Amino acid sequence: MANSTIESLFYQKPVKNTTQTPDVDRLYKAYLVGIIIAMCGNFLISISLNIQKYSHVRQSQTGSKPYYTSVLWWCGILLMGVGELGNFAAYGFAPASLIAPLGCVSVIASAVISVVFLKETLRASDVLGGGLAVTGTYLLVTFAPHTSQHITAHVVQRYAVSWQFLTYLCIEIIVFCVLLYLYKRRNLKHIVVVLMLVALLASLTVISVKAVSGMITESVKGSLQLTYPIFYVMVVVMVASCGFQIKFLNQAMKMFDATTVVPINFVFFTASAIVAGHKRYH
Repeated sequence: MANSTIESLFYQKPVKNTTQTPDVDRLYKAYLVGIIIAMCGNFLISISLNIQKYSHVRQSQTGSKPYYTSVLWWCGILLMGVGELGNFAAYGFAPASLIAPLGCVSVIASAVISVVFLKETLRASDVLGGGLAVTGTYLLVTFAPHTSQHITAHVVQRYAVSWQFLTYLCIEIIVFCVLLYLYKRRNLKHIVVVLMLVALLASLTVISVKAVSGMITESVKGSLQLTYPIFYVMVVVMVASCGFQIKFLNQAMKMFDATTVVPINFVFFTASAIVAGHKRYH
């Protein structure tokens, strides 16, 4: 009897841990929903960018009224709003390091649309760049640490006053002012300068969108977050940064081809989104 007791202690069959499986499955399902929504949103954004590019081309050829008076241009803006709304929803399901690289869908779709409908030239470098974008997206989505946390008003307030975020914000403001001076005062109309302005604004957009979507998600779950002032501060930052992004992005689309603007914007946006998301919610 004693021997059987000892044997039972040393040769116990491992008990399968089933308590974490439903949580893990639920998490992966949420990530999958976020990925699908982000891909659909980025596809709509690629269509909207090409619509805006077409309105710029038509305005330059006809010499008619400014592009922002065109109904077609506003249709493109509306479509972009729907796509960005999809990205906004996706950030509520998955971390920024997983959602941001999916802008690769916009790169590939925009390349096809611009060649087929806008008759732009597809160069070997564009094909190579698209392939590298797909490869980089796969590596980021597969191997990046996709940790997520509950975003509440207290969490946002705590990170907003942390020295890491304040240092990052000061550096970003300084760089943005220098680039804006070169662009406006020195008339440096280089595509990198314009899209760097877009990327710096995009980092604020990612921070605010993640904060707003996270607080809305927590509110829907029953923990009301909409009574905190930080929620409305983040809404203002989100709307303002999105508005100025559209302004600079349209200026880039007006001066350069879509096959050039969209890939560079994707690289800059993804980098700024990952850095900003890491600094803010790590």
